[in-house]
Amino acid sequence: MLPKLTFVLGGAASGKSVWAENHLLSSRLEPVYLATSRVFDDEIKMRVAVHKSRRSDRWLNFEADLDLSPPLSAMESGQAVLVDCATMWLSNHMLDGRDVPAAQNELLAALTTCKAPIVIVSNEVGHGIVPDNALSRHFREAQGRLNIALAAQSDLAVMVTAGLPMALKGHLP
Repeated sequence: MLPKLTFVLGGAASGKSVWAENHLLSSRLEPVYLATSRVFDDEIKMRVAVHKSRRSDRWLNFEADLDLSPPLSAMESGQAVLVDCATMWLSNHMLDGRDVPAAQNELLAALTTCKAPIVIVSNEVGHGIVPDNALSRHFREAQGRLNIALAAQSDLAVMVTAGLPMALKGHLP
């Protein structure tokens, strides 16, 4: 049985998405994938293709680059939702000049009211050096605040490094 909210955190290419997909599939609920990435260049297009190639036809796939509330509110109790990822979602809001704190509050509320268990993936961006420009520093701070809020609301928080999960909150299945 999946917890109501599983938060999966890790660095870039850490194996967090693969772990999250397998964790969700272990529930035997109908898997739903909410993709937040915008495809704006060939590199992102290739990364999306890699993610898609791992998923079988049994996954329901939706794209939601900004407003996750409508698809999350449409989920049923027999489904399990993977949101991949909170970092791209946040980037989209920042690049569009949106009100990030308001969007974060809406996301947290949608996660609470969703009828299906949710696994949400996010990047840990605070382990590196202090960025040299204001936009990067602002993003790092906003991502840190979002990760703190997601971890606080989660029932299970997992850090994935080199494909290995470590429970930060709750217990690994």
